[in-house]
Amino acid sequence: MSRHAPFHKVSAAATVLPTLRSRLFRKYVTLFVVAVGAALLASGMVEVWSSYRDHTAWLIRIQQAQAQIAAAKIGQFIAQIEAQLGWTTQIYWTEQSPEDRQADALRVLRLVPAVMELARIDPTGHEQLRVSRLAATVVGSNFDFSQDPTFVEAMGSGVYYGPVYFRDSTEPYMTLGVGRRGAGATVAEISLKYIWDVVSGIKVGESGAAYVVDAKGKLIAHPDLSLVLRNTDLSGLAQVQAARAPATNEPPYWADDLSGRKVLTANAAIAPLHWLVFVELPVDEAYAPLYASLATRGALLLGGLGLAVMLSLTLARRMVQPIHALQAGAARIGAGGLDHRIDITTGDELQALGDQFNGMAAQLQDSYATLEGKVVERTRQLELANLAKTRFLAAASHDLRQPLHALGLLIAQIDAEADPAERRRIVALIGTAIAAMNQLFNALLDISKLDAGAVEPSLTNFPIEPLLRRIENVLTAEAAEKSLHLRIVPSTAWVRSDRVLLERILLNLIANAVRYTKSGGVLVGCRRRGNALRIEVWDTGIGIPDDQRQNIFREFYQVAGSRAAGPGLGLGLAIVDRLCRLLDHPIELASTPGRGSRFSVTAPIAAAQIEPVESDRPLRSALQPFAGKRVIVIDDDRLVVDSMSGLLRSWGCEVSTASSSTAALNALDQAKRKPDLIISDYHLVDGETGIAVIERLRRAGNVSIPALLITGDVSVERKQQAAAGGYELLLKPVPPMTLRAALQAIFMQASPIAVPKDDRTSLEAL
Repeated sequence: MSRHAPFHKVSAAATVLPTLRSRLFRKYVTLFVVAVGAALLASGMVEVWSSYRDHTAWLIRIQQAQAQIAAAKIGQFIAQIEAQLGWTTQIYWTEQSPEDRQADALRVLRLVPAVMELARIDPTGHEQLRVSRLAATVVGSNFDFSQDPTFVEAMGSGVYYGPVYFRDSTEPYMTLGVGRRGAGATVAEISLKYIWDVVSGIKVGESGAAYVVDAKGKLIAHPDLSLVLRNTDLSGLAQVQAARAPATNEPPYWADDLSGRKVLTANAAIAPLHWLVFVELPVDEAYAPLYASLATRGALLLGGLGLAVMLSLTLARRMVQPIHALQAGAARIGAGGLDHRIDITTGDELQALGDQFNGMAAQLQDSYATLEGKVVERTRQLELANLAKTRFLAAASHDLRQPLHALGLLIAQIDAEADPAERRRIVALIGTAIAAMNQLFNALLDISKLDAGAVEPSLTNFPIEPLLRRIENVLTAEAAEKSLHLRIVPSTAWVRSDRVLLERILLNLIANAVRYTKSGGVLVGCRRRGNALRIEVWDTGIGIPDDQRQNIFREFYQVAGSRAAGPGLGLGLAIVDRLCRLLDHPIELASTPGRGSRFSVTAPIAAAQIEPVESDRPLRSALQPFAGKRVIVIDDDRLVVDSMSGLLRSWGCEVSTASSSTAALNALDQAKRKPDLIISDYHLVDGETGIAVIERLRRAGNVSIPALLITGDVSVERKQQAAAGGYELLLKPVPPMTLRAALQAIFMQASPIAVPKDDRTSLEAL
């Protein structure tokens, strides 16, 4: 027995050890299976919930996108029609002929098939034209729509959107009106069949639908037309009420439709019409794929429990590698390597995350490239602007230094010259240099005023013939000196423009033609082109090459070889271009180098009228218009005061001077009679203005005294202030002839300048 005892002990130990191992194995297997099973079950439930949530969000996004697309199409459809109608009201009613209005209306019918009928209503609210696809055109019916809401709202707010209605219970229509003050209104009847087609074409599952309601909740478009024709009211549906509620309220994604079914719903607004597009899908149909997916997931969950352990190890190993790749790639991108791309091909969320990183890097790279391009382009534009500014200043400085240089030399000569004849010659040359400086300053001021918007055209109707003859009288002598033939073809046409500005345009063009033409001649004529008159200036000059035609309207630019033809500043055509744009008179150029050029300016034609003829004034008054006139000159610059008073005395005026309102009052008290005119600078000492000084003098004397303001301020505000007070305004530097013309115009006025009522008293006080 003793020999077998060890054997039995070993055998017993061997029997216990497998049992222990078996139980331990079962225990850990059970624990692992329970742990893995619980994890899989929990993850399955989370995944089910996540799938449910994502599926719901996906469905809502799709429906929302469908609703937004439909709303955008409908809104664009209405906006395009509104834009077409808006073009018909761009021109003021009085500026467009009935034929043009009818042509515009027919063009709208041709371009916009949805417009079935269109009416043009004049600014007083009377219908003047009605065109239709189904009826004859009616012209001049004069039906009064002045109190009609369509006309009133279109003229008040610019556009009117009418309610939806049905013609013969077959097709939806709406009224759209567009209006503009002074241009009347255009009212169109629009077929909404397009909206019906858009809604019917939206496929929402097997039994879903899309429909449109108006601002009151009425159904206006639905695949089932019978619901629309029954004037169905959907304002009571929860989804409609929520969509009309303030934006802070979350709209319901689940609601009941007309038949009481639970539906998944989304909507989008059509902004200008206050309509809503709804897209709805029954809940059962919406979640049917998800329910099938859940059943499949349950079966797979049971089958996956056995492979959980092995798959977990494999998946862990596969997840670590792409995570490391993401970490390394994100570090490189963050360090500035925007061209680096993360390569992950796991086909799961990690790959999607890698793709998002790649997309972010690509967007950043594109943004940097775009930003660099914008910086380069903006830098180039600034460089061009600086070059243009430098060229402008250099050219202006050059042309200004020329007469200044000559003036300095001439002054040095006259100081040392004793011969009277030679001194007179030098004085004449000094006058020429000063005239050249004045010409340059005037041109620069003209450009400055035009660029600052300080010039406002005064449009009138006048004949073109006298204007052309005045220019002919001015330039005939210059043309004759060059043996040129200047011919102006007579014209009986009248135009609507600013007489002074148009004369300046034509004077510059004709003067340039004379200046730069060596032989041959200059021809000026007018051609009628419809409702416009084209004034053409032909010359046989040097011509303008094709590569320089875009530059001739720039400041200080002269065609190569043109300086030899005569003196010029290179500002005339720059002023012409600005004036033409201000007057809206198109300018055209045709030229052949070596043969000549043709400039043409087009102005609207006006009806011919009879101009009043002014009676002749006495000869003595014409020869000595200022003799005995008493003038007060107010300026805080002594040099200006001395030069102005000396010029006025040379014209026969009696002059008193002052530098402030106090000094002017003293001069007024010492005077034996009231002044005939006050000439004042706008900016004076101690912050005083010329307007305040003039008003103070008028109140002190209890009399209306004509006044003239002089300033170097070219702002629109200064011009408006002078116009509001009824003052004549001159801009520095003022040429003597301009000053003389202003004085003559003031002294010729029959009535005094308007002053406040309490200041209009008799003249005996002075």
